[in-house]
Amino acid sequence: MSGIQSATIGAGVMLPGQSRALDWIRSGKKQLLIGGQWVAAASGKTFETINPATEEVLTQVAEADTQDVDAAVAAARRAFEGPSWSGISPHERGRYLTKIADAIEAHAEELAAIESLDIGAPLSFTRGQVAATAERFRYYAGWTSKIYGTTNASDASRFIYMVREPMGVCALINAWNFPLVMAASKLAPALACGNTMVLKPAEQSPLTTLRLAELIQEAGVPDGVVNVLQGYGAVVGAAMAAHPDVDKIAFTGSTAVGRSIVQASAGNMKKATLELGGKSPNIIFADADLAKAIKASAQAFCRNSGQICSAGTRLLVHESVYDEVKAGIVAAAAGFKVGSPFASDTDLGPLISARQMDRVLSYIDTGRKEGAELALGGSRVGKTGFFVEPTVFANVANDMTIAREEIFGPVLSIIKFKDEADAIAQANDTTYGLAAAVWTRDVSRAHRMMRAIKSGRVWINTYAEGDPVMAIGGYKQSGYGREMGAESIDAYTQTKSVLMRL
Repeated sequence: MSGIQSATIGAGVMLPGQSRALDWIRSGKKQLLIGGQWVAAASGKTFETINPATEEVLTQVAEADTQDVDAAVAAARRAFEGPSWSGISPHERGRYLTKIADAIEAHAEELAAIESLDIGAPLSFTRGQVAATAERFRYYAGWTSKIYGTTNASDASRFIYMVREPMGVCALINAWNFPLVMAASKLAPALACGNTMVLKPAEQSPLTTLRLAELIQEAGVPDGVVNVLQGYGAVVGAAMAAHPDVDKIAFTGSTAVGRSIVQASAGNMKKATLELGGKSPNIIFADADLAKAIKASAQAFCRNSGQICSAGTRLLVHESVYDEVKAGIVAAAAGFKVGSPFASDTDLGPLISARQMDRVLSYIDTGRKEGAELALGGSRVGKTGFFVEPTVFANVANDMTIAREEIFGPVLSIIKFKDEADAIAQANDTTYGLAAAVWTRDVSRAHRMMRAIKSGRVWINTYAEGDPVMAIGGYKQSGYGREMGAESIDAYTQTKSVLMRL
């Protein structure tokens, strides 16, 4: 474990929360949570989770398989049917969610440090993710008593009404780039609506989800309501998607895997929410506040080392300000420091794995070969850890590979456009539709663009700002259904219509 300690202490004095994170990681193998008990996998198998900044093994994690999925789903079903969960008042459910939020805030520094060790993101970034996690539980704590049904007009001989009920057992599968906040984005609304669940964190980054599960237990949530299985998607995720006793599946990840989830879930027609890939257009008009646009646009493709499905990786710039914006982006990105997640001045940590690093570098090679201008970066940083420097391609055509495929790394394509119509055409010329942004001082233009862009989220004169009230989801091959906001209440409930003859 010396590599873990050096990664932290090497950046300065270790804070108490970071010390607690190391103690927790060292405390033994991380097991599965099934029916309120922490247990080894039925097979006895484990796998390693790696610190992507140092390439050191952090700890051993239990590796679930289909037998564990069956056990976890059965535990969730018992908990759903039991009075300790389905029979409690919505106010009590709200108190559970508030207790969880309180616990997250009380362990904020520890959770941030675990997240930084597990995914390599700078501590300044993961602290924000922990705060957002607590905020999600607080937001949905307020929803528990506000999930309304309706009454309908009828003649005096009948009473017609609708009630809204939980889905039942939910299978929740997350990606590796925002493990803690994505867990909250699924757990909080599912709990608020009265469901029980089996949650699979990504095998690359399971640790904060496991620590969160411990805090959920400590908050007193009944056994079996939340079950957590670590394991590989091809085995555990596939079994969860196909399981006949799962009522609802929510998945965040690649479009390719999303398709397989849909196919597997068809057996019992389970409801599905899919938040998939993106290749988001970030559009700068000549009348924009260029200083603000440039600063935000550099962050938009470098934040979390570009490992964000809604990252602004296609920068569409009006031809009259193209050279100015290009120079500004290059200067801003060149100033970002790549380094240890625990150094206070680090802007970009490593990519999640050697495989992901190789994938990103291969896309950079493809950009060169297809004739894009490499204006900045393009290389690995150092020989230890999976670091890649911010990379900017200029004079990119919208049909080049780097402009069409999701790279999931700090790689930007800058593309010229002539006018609004051209910007709209290029923005929508993609199989994805997850997010977009428009930079302009013209309010009418902002609204025209917002209406024309086929995307689940549109920011105007900002990028990547969020709020629990703001839904996340995609058009086209970026998925369907929505997470966050009131839409999550719809996603985790179903309606029942009732007609009573009086």
